Amino acid sequence: MAETSIVEIKQSAEQKMGKTLEALKNDLAKVRTGRAHTGILDHVMVDYYGSPTPVPQVASVSLVDARTLGVQPYEKNMVGKIEKAIRDGDLGLNPATHGDIIRVPMPALTEERRRDLIKVVRNEAEGARVAIRNVRRDANGALKDMVKAKTATEDEERRTQDEVQKLTDKHIGEIDKILAEKEKDLLAV
Repeated sequence: MAETSIVEIKQSAEQKMGKTLEALKNDLAKVRTGRAHTGILDHVMVDYYGSPTPVPQVASVSLVDARTLGVQPYEKNMVGKIEKAIRDGDLGLNPATHGDIIRVPMPALTEERRRDLIKVVRNEAEGARVAIRNVRRDANGALKDMVKAKTATEDEERRTQDEVQKLTDKHIGEIDKILAEKEKDLLAV
């Protein structure tokens, strides 16, 4: 009995930590670097016959060059709506239509804007670290409750706490790696 719930605590902690990493990656993908990448329009919603739909679902998004995206709508009547959605999105982009292709140039980042974005990115990473530590705290709390209820021994508790700590260290290391990569992207001119 005790062994399965210890396993469940570890699995639950690992899943929650993994979800925290995914959430961080998604949040950082929204932070624009000077370089063009197709994922930048994933969160821009366009009105598609009355329902808000992400741009990649109504158009093909491709890289024209390092600083320009090409957006090719699947339906000709969507060109204006997609262009408006990209312009109105909070990404500071200014698309231009050439026939039925929308070109989206990425403006260069100013030094001040880069610093602001690095602060935002570091803040996001710190929030993810705190979330990981909270998962560790919850798992350790659950282990202590099991020892009090006599469903686990103190040795099992100590061993499992060590394993949860290793998970915590591994995930925080991942966060640091993701952060360093994003900072490098932001600083690249």
